[in-house]
Amino acid sequence: MGYSIELADRVREWLSTVDNIEVEEKKMFSGLAFLVNGKMCINISHDNLMCRYNPELEDEVSAKKGFLPMIMRGKQLKDYCYVEPVGFQQPSDFEYWMKICLEYNSIAKASKKK
Repeated sequence: MGYSIELADRVREWLSTVDNIEVEEKKMFSGLAFLVNGKMCINISHDNLMCRYNPELEDEVSAKKGFLPMIMRGKQLKDYCYVEPVGFQQPSDFEYWMKICLEYNSIAKASKKK
C-alpha cells in the first residue's frame, strides 16, 4: 500500500467540512493526492502528509515537529514538505497543516494540463 487509508480518511473528512471547494482524489507521487479546485493541495505518502504551502512560511513550517524538506533531483522544493505522523497526531497540529495547505491553494498556480 502506497499510503495510509486512515490518514486519507482523516484528510477526506476534514476537507468535507470546508464550504465552496471542489475536491478530487488522484493517485500521484506513489500516494494519494487531494486536488482542491483543480490544484494539488495535500498528499498522503505512506504515513506522511505531503503539504503544499506558501514559501513565505518556510521558517515557520520548517521549525514544526515532524517537518521534512521535500527534495527532488537534489534540490529542496520551497513550497512542499513532508510531515511525519508525530507532527500531526494532535488535532490542532493536523488542522494547522490542513489550513496552510488550503490557504495557499487559493493563490497557488495550477499545473499545466498535459
